[in-house]
Amino acid sequence: MKAKKTDIRIVDGRFSLIDVRADWFHIDVMDGLFVPNISFGMPVIEAIKRHAKKPMDVHLMIEKPERYIETFKKIGADNITVHFEACTHLHRTIQQIKDLGCLAGVVLNPSTPVSVLEEILPYCEMVLLMSVNPGYGGQKFIESTYQKVRKLRKMIDDQNLSTLIEIDGGVNNETAIKLVEAGADVLVAGNYVFSAEDPIEKIKGLKSL
Repeated sequence: MKAKKTDIRIVDGRFSLIDVRADWFHIDVMDGLFVPNISFGMPVIEAIKRHAKKPMDVHLMIEKPERYIETFKKIGADNITVHFEACTHLHRTIQQIKDLGCLAGVVLNPSTPVSVLEEILPYCEMVLLMSVNPGYGGQKFIESTYQKVRKLRKMIDDQNLSTLIEIDGGVNNETAIKLVEAGADVLVAGNYVFSAEDPIEKIKGLKSL
């Protein structure tokens, strides 16, 4: 079953836009180890939470994320996604997130097949598929992502689950249409929105899909 248009959520990373169109505020947390870049620290996220009026969708691109799950919840995370590739005991980490009252999700890098989710999928409220290699914005969209979304949608539907499919990387007006058709529910729009002369209109266009 493909996602209904009214179910599509567009996520931006600039809180000045939250009041206008975006449904969630997506925050990429990078440690310089799991990915070759460093981003927001906890004090910054805590400060953002004081102003954000929409749910904070926190994507942990860090090693051993289980060490910090409780802290991210305390500073304002509503959704927490962790990488399959970074978790030795993934089920335990997902349960840790759920026990704290957050929406729990698993992230897959482009080279990781969706088949690895077979056992953990029933415990996930969301799966984030990276459509670029994590660590930097503005990268070219990886075309094989469409097929990956279709495979994951079938897995979810076959198990009669309500798990959301989120896509992060290279989302624009062209890729967004194909992603929605393939079964995506949540689109993370970064460079496409922020490099535009009218970011609000870009988000509006994505949400009209």
